[in-house]
Amino acid sequence: MDRTKALACLIALLCAACANKPRIVVGSKNFTEQVLLGEILAQQIERRLPVKVERKLDLGGILLTHEALVKGDIDLYPEYTGSALTAVLKQRAIKDPAEALSAVRALYRSQWNLEWLDPLGFDNTFAMIVHGKEAREKRLVTLSDAARAHPWRMGTGYEFNQRADGLDGLMKTYNLHLAARPVSMDLGLLYSALDHDDVDMIAASSTDGMISKMDVSILEDDLHYFPPYQCAVVVREPALDRFPQLRAALQQLSGKLTNVAMRQLNAAVDVEHRPVSRVAAEFLRTVAVR
Repeated sequence: MDRTKALACLIALLCAACANKPRIVVGSKNFTEQVLLGEILAQQIERRLPVKVERKLDLGGILLTHEALVKGDIDLYPEYTGSALTAVLKQRAIKDPAEALSAVRALYRSQWNLEWLDPLGFDNTFAMIVHGKEAREKRLVTLSDAARAHPWRMGTGYEFNQRADGLDGLMKTYNLHLAARPVSMDLGLLYSALDHDDVDMIAASSTDGMISKMDVSILEDDLHYFPPYQCAVVVREPALDRFPQLRAALQQLSGKLTNVAMRQLNAAVDVEHRPVSRVAAEFLRTVAVR
């Protein structure tokens, strides 16, 4: 065999070895918090397991990401109990956080062989947000207060108008007066639309980083419409079987993230424009996950 053929064979063998090397694929939905959490999970696995980690972050909305998990295109991603119940399982919302977690655990395991690990520690509920100045002038504290105010120009993410825990139920619960059908947009544009007065109420998330940087007010869900949205890692059981150390590595993150901490991490990316990988690495060093 001449040198060229020998080199070609060597390259082929190396490629085959790389292709057969064990790997774990981490996914996420398509907004800052999810991408950041996905990167934290990926780096945590890389720190704890001798396996290759592939990232498929920013995949899309909840249904696309869930389908990727069920099909095996990804092995795990972070999800929220309230979203899983209403958007994926098409179940009635459950107000008690422990009951909601128990329900999604049982149904995900029986239907798709997926396991919910212990929650990461924060609850990212929907947050209806208005200008701080308007809230102060009109003494708006709750969503019931907002229902007595002028017709609202609402901005929402694309999924909010179709979700069982979204717009229709909110309108029935509070009888909010809208000037027109809500304007749907990418989640990353909501605060810009509010700041530029294109809308005067947005359906955002309680852990958004922009909340701590803008003069805005979260209207209290005084009638408790929104269910709990505890965040936890959802994993394919075959992945847990293939990598016995994976469960323990991921569980080290359980309870490590408060709402305030998650909001600060999101702000580091969205407001300070720091790289996701660096913010994730600093978080893991800060919490001293061992």
